[in-house]
Amino acid sequence: MIVRAAVPADAQAIVDIINPIVRETTISFSTEEKTAEEFATLIAGGRPVWVSEHEGRITGYATSFQFRNGPGYARTLEHSIALAPGGRGHGAGRALMAALESHAAANGAHSIFAGVSAENPAGVAFHAAIGFREVARLPRVGWKFGRWLDLVLMQKFLSDPEQAG
Repeated sequence: MIVRAAVPADAQAIVDIINPIVRETTISFSTEEKTAEEFATLIAGGRPVWVSEHEGRITGYATSFQFRNGPGYARTLEHSIALAPGGRGHGAGRALMAALESHAAANGAHSIFAGVSAENPAGVAFHAAIGFREVARLPRVGWKFGRWLDLVLMQKFLSDPEQAG
């Protein structure tokens, strides 16, 4: 397994991973599937996207983006990670997050957030195992499949939390 920066040609494989999650689960609160064109444009535009690859097949991806709009949040990121069903349990998630966090820290990021569905205990456990800590539970902030969903907000500092500027 290797982890590498995504290229626009990876976009279809990425949406093939994320769209079943969007369509069939509450892991993502999104109800709109992504297109390969959307992802290719993000990658070509410089969005950091990493993919794990095993035997020539994309098995997962991770990306990060600014937590909220405005210059005051420029050093705080949120991320998204997803693995293909066959890509779980082999270290791909950890390897993707290591690449994402290393890139983020090298580019001045101070902390990174994960918004994890409370109905995804494996996602909460994964983030805790790699150093994220729960900082909030937001009740009934997502709506999908005709019901309200809770969000677990988790954070990891990439630099000393007391470090200024």
